[in-house]
Amino acid sequence: EQHEKQLSFIKMVDGGRQFTMNNIRGFLPSRMAQFLMNMHVQPRSFYFTRHGQSEYNLKDKVGGDSGLSEKGHAFAKALAEWVKSNLMRDEHGTPQPTRLWTSSMKRCLETAKYIPHSKFESDGVEWIQMRPKVFRNLDELYAGECDGMTYEEIAQHFPEEVAQRARNKFTYRYPRGESYTDLIARLEPIAHEMERQREPLLIVAHQAILRVLYAYFMEMPR
Repeated sequence: EQHEKQLSFIKMVDGGRQFTMNNIRGFLPSRMAQFLMNMHVQPRSFYFTRHGQSEYNLKDKVGGDSGLSEKGHAFAKALAEWVKSNLMRDEHGTPQPTRLWTSSMKRCLETAKYIPHSKFESDGVEWIQMRPKVFRNLDELYAGECDGMTYEEIAQHFPEEVAQRARNKFTYRYPRGESYTDLIARLEPIAHEMERQREPLLIVAHQAILRVLYAYFMEMPR
């Protein structure tokens, strides 16, 4: 026992219901402890959807914060119907607690706005279905000086940037903007929070964001 006190360890008991930590020091051990404390063995489902078609999508523009197009709103209404039929009730038709996360960008907020937020009691507590929770961490990869430009305009004004992006899209960073490697750091707290969830979770976000989260949970290499 005296020898054990000198060791550094993290014990998980009963599927993560109880933790014992000893002599945890330094950056990496502390991050490991934080990560493990968010984990559990209870099965749960994540649902990813990109926002509906935006006005900038119609114009082939990068980034921005435009609202949805007419087709985008049609998609959002169809998504709400799908959520009501497939997520908000279990296989027996009984209401089940479900969660909704979105980015802070207009096109995602508008995509989620038709999803209903009914109330019911779950384990003695009032639950609001699909109450939206907004995370700026889920905002789209920032294109910096290229934000709001079409790909054709980017090729005209930044031909060397287009060439660099073509060579390595993963590590490429827009001028004064972000890269996929930046997104990994930005989304790490989101991934940890997702590990903690026990209810079905729907995330309405953006292409690059969902790529990174999907790759994380599918254990895909960089």
